[in-house]
Amino acid sequence: MDYEILRLLWWGLLGILFIGFAVLDGFDLGIGALLPFVGKNDEERRILINAVGPIWEANQVWLILGIGASFAAWPFLYSAAFTGLYGAVFLLLFSLILRPVGFKFRSKIAYPLWRHVWDWALCVGGAGPSFMFGVIVGNLFTGLPFYFDTSLRIFMNVSLGDLWSPFSVGCGFLSLSLVVLQGCMYGGLKTRGILQNRFEKVGQYAVFCCAILATYVGVWAMTKIPGFFLKEPWIQNGPSNPLYKEVFQVQNWSTNYTKYPWIVSFPISIYFFLLCAFGALYFKRWGLSFISSSLVIISFIITIGITLFPFLLPSSTFPSHSLTVWDASSSQTTLLVMLVATLIFMPLIGAYTIWVYRVLRGPITSQTLEDESLNAY
Repeated sequence: MDYEILRLLWWGLLGILFIGFAVLDGFDLGIGALLPFVGKNDEERRILINAVGPIWEANQVWLILGIGASFAAWPFLYSAAFTGLYGAVFLLLFSLILRPVGFKFRSKIAYPLWRHVWDWALCVGGAGPSFMFGVIVGNLFTGLPFYFDTSLRIFMNVSLGDLWSPFSVGCGFLSLSLVVLQGCMYGGLKTRGILQNRFEKVGQYAVFCCAILATYVGVWAMTKIPGFFLKEPWIQNGPSNPLYKEVFQVQNWSTNYTKYPWIVSFPISIYFFLLCAFGALYFKRWGLSFISSSLVIISFIITIGITLFPFLLPSSTFPSHSLTVWDASSSQTTLLVMLVATLIFMPLIGAYTIWVYRVLRGPITSQTLEDESLNAY
C-alpha cells in the first residue's frame, strides 16, 4: 500500500481512537465530575457510581490504544508531545489515578467522612482529566517551542506555566463542559426520578456553556492565534524527516477553510447537534440526547483534525520543524503491519464493547443496590 495512503489512514485511525475515548469515557468522567453536586446523599451517589463502575475500565482502553498508536505510528509526535507537555500529562495522570482508587476504596468503610473524601476524589478524577485534555489540545494550536538538530534529536524549553494561556484555558473549560454534557445524557439514561430531573437541568446549562465556549475558542483561533502553512509541493511519500520542508506562520488557522470551503460544515454541525441535544432534553428523549451529545464530541474532534491538517504538532519557535502527517510517521512497513493488526483487533474491541453495554443495559435504582448478587459499589 502507498506510503501516503498509509499515513492518511493512520491519521484517521488516531482520530477514531480518540473519538472512541471521548465518547465512551467522556460520560463516566462527566458523572464523576458531577458526583458531589447531582448526588445529594450516599444512596444517590452510589447509584451514580454503579452506573459507570462496571464499564469505566473498558472505556479507558480507548485512551490506552490512542496513546499506543501515537507511540507506534507517530514516534516524533509521541516524543515531542510527551516532552513538551510533561507537566500537563503529569497532572492528567495524577487525576486519572484518583478514579480507580476512588471506585475501589469508597465503599470499603461505611463512614460518612471517608465516603465524602472519596466522592471529591472521584470528582477531581473526572473534572481534572477533562480540563487538562482541553489545555493540551489548546497547545496543539499555539504550538510548542521545540526544534531538531541534524541528528533529529529534539530540543525543547517549556515549563508547565508556559502551557497556560487564555486560549488553552478556554479549551480546557470547553472540554470540561463537553464531558459534563455527555455525563448528563448518560446519567439521564441510567437513572430515574429526581436524579434524572437534576441531570436534565444540568444538561441544559451544559449545552449553553458548550455553545458559548465553542464560539469563544473558535473566534480566538480564527482571529488571534497565528496559524501555520506548509509550503507546496508536499512530499507525501518521502522519509519521515521533519527538516525536509518549509513552513510559514500565517495570520490564523483559516487556511484549510479558505482552500476547502465545504469543511466549514463540521464546525457548523457542532451547533446543530447542540440544538438537537437541547431539544431532546426538553422532550426527555434521553436516547436521542445521548446520541446528539456524542455527535457534538465527534464533530469537535473532526473540526480539530481538519483545522490542524496536515500538522500534528506545530513548532512555535522553528515553524519548519513542525510535525506533519507527511514527516512524523513510522516506516511504511510498520504502518502496514499495524494496519493489519488494527483491522483484526478493533472489530473485536468494538464487538465486546457493544456486548458489555447490552448486558448492562437498563437503569440503576435503589433496588439495584440492594441486590447483593450484583456486588454493587
